[in-house]
Amino acid sequence: MSQSDLLTHLSGIGLEGRLEPNQRLADITWFRVGGPAEILFTPRSEADLSRFLEALPEEVPVTVIGLGSNTLVRDGGVKGVVIRLSPRGFGHAAVEGMRLTVGTALPDVKAARAAADAGIAGLAFYRGIPGAIGGALRMNAGAYGTETKDRLVSARAVDRKGAVHVLSAADFGFSYRHSEAPADFIFTEATYEGEPGDRDAILAEMNDITERREETQPIKARTGGSTFKNPPGEKAWQLIDAAGCRGLTIGGAQMSELHCNFMLNLGEATADDLERLGETVRGRVRETSGLSLDWEIKRVGEPAGEPVPAFMGAAK
Repeated sequence: MSQSDLLTHLSGIGLEGRLEPNQRLADITWFRVGGPAEILFTPRSEADLSRFLEALPEEVPVTVIGLGSNTLVRDGGVKGVVIRLSPRGFGHAAVEGMRLTVGTALPDVKAARAAADAGIAGLAFYRGIPGAIGGALRMNAGAYGTETKDRLVSARAVDRKGAVHVLSAADFGFSYRHSEAPADFIFTEATYEGEPGDRDAILAEMNDITERREETQPIKARTGGSTFKNPPGEKAWQLIDAAGCRGLTIGGAQMSELHCNFMLNLGEATADDLERLGETVRGRVRETSGLSLDWEIKRVGEPAGEPVPAFMGAAK
């Protein structure tokens, strides 16, 4: 099915959200790189998303992008449909007792603040995680000793055929930076539970997290957060540092001098620069430690040229 035929088909099913062809994705990702989405769909509600997926031909690939904090869109763009949940339709927050229910487009920091304002302790760790709740569910995001799995009660999701599911925390099969939830599930809402806390004390904890991040991470740069997962019993940044990759630069991309597990777009980087840098780092870490680093950043789309080979050789 051609792009124009697909747009005509989807435009006739009564969608409330926006359908946009050939939409720039660099504008909505933190790295500010990458090619366009063949079609970008921004649903208005869970029902709108369900209707869209039910009508979408099975052969059309679907990619989900949230706030774009830990996403690297390749320079050739993304084929098929990219779905992005917006705060307008999926950014709500509601409190009942010690439970906080939020839409999955809500930034993690705003979820932490909503919990603090309600006197709910236990979610302050989200202040230290870039991105939105949907991504936190997918990768069991965590920081400062707490992970998503420790506070999640349940979540709602829509599958590739448009069916709505409700998952308990146990259904996710959480492990370090990973969940076993079906890959085609698009999360729409999550409920967390904390315990009674003092609002001012929780806000003070969040401020402490902010200060620690500002001291140790390049949070004001064009970055995607942590680039690689920590191998069991190891710290990725220590392995990268030992491999001599702190400050390593390829094109317009650099491993941060401040925190060497953060990749930076220095201003003119391409997605290819960033991915080649990451694979070069993986290769050097493998050579010096014998360990393989796994990407934490999600890479999507097609390269503009030849695909970047894994474990590239040393860069100049």
